Amino acid sequence: MRLVLASASPRRAEILRNAGIPFEIRTALIDESPRQGELPSAYVQRLALEKARAAADAASEERLETGTIFMGADTTVVIDDEMLGKPESEEDAQRMLRRLSGRVHEVHTGLALVRRPGAWDQVVDEVTAVTFANLSGVEIERYVATGEPFGKAGGYAVQGIAGRFITRIDGCYFNVVGLPLARLYSLLREAGWKIGSVEIGA
Repeated sequence: MRLVLASASPRRAEILRNAGIPFEIRTALIDESPRQGELPSAYVQRLALEKARAAADAASEERLETGTIFMGADTTVVIDDEMLGKPESEEDAQRMLRRLSGRVHEVHTGLALVRRPGAWDQVVDEVTAVTFANLSGVEIERYVATGEPFGKAGGYAVQGIAGRFITRIDGCYFNVVGLPLARLYSLLREAGWKIGSVEIGA
C-alpha cells in the first residue's frame, strides 16, 4: 500500500518521517478561499478533502496499487470566531499576534484520507486549544522580524521560536504544527493500512 501526501508542507512531511510512516508527495493546488459564512470546522475539512481528491484525480491515469491512500490536511487558527490564515505582511503578522497575546485560541486541522481505487473517503476536524503568554510590543516586533510567522496559520510556529510564548496546549501538539499524528494513526488503522507486510494495528 502507498500513502500519498497531498501537500508541499515541510512540517507535515517531517512529522510523517519522524513517526516512521513511509509516504510520497503529490502536491495538490486548490483555491483556499473560505466561503461566505463557512465555519472553521467546515472550512478545514472541505479543503483537506479537496486536496486529497485532487491528488487522487491527478493520479487516476496511473496504475495505482490496491488501497493507495491520498491524504490532505489544512490548518487554521481561530480566535473570537475569526479564522487567522497566513499573514500577508509584517503589519498583518503583528496584528494576529496582538490578538493571540495573553489569550486562548483554537487550532483546527482538517484531515482527509481518500482510498483509491474504491470510494472510501474519511475526513475529520481535530481541535487543539493553545494558550499564549502576554506579549509586549517589542517581543512581537522582534519575533515578526525573524521571518518565522510567514507561511504559518495565525502567524506563529509552535515548534520554533514561538514555542517560548506558549504556556499551555490542550490537545494534540502535532495538530498545532499542522498534522494530528495520533488521529492519523487511528484512521490509518481503521483503513487497514500496512507498513510493508506488517499491519500497523497488529
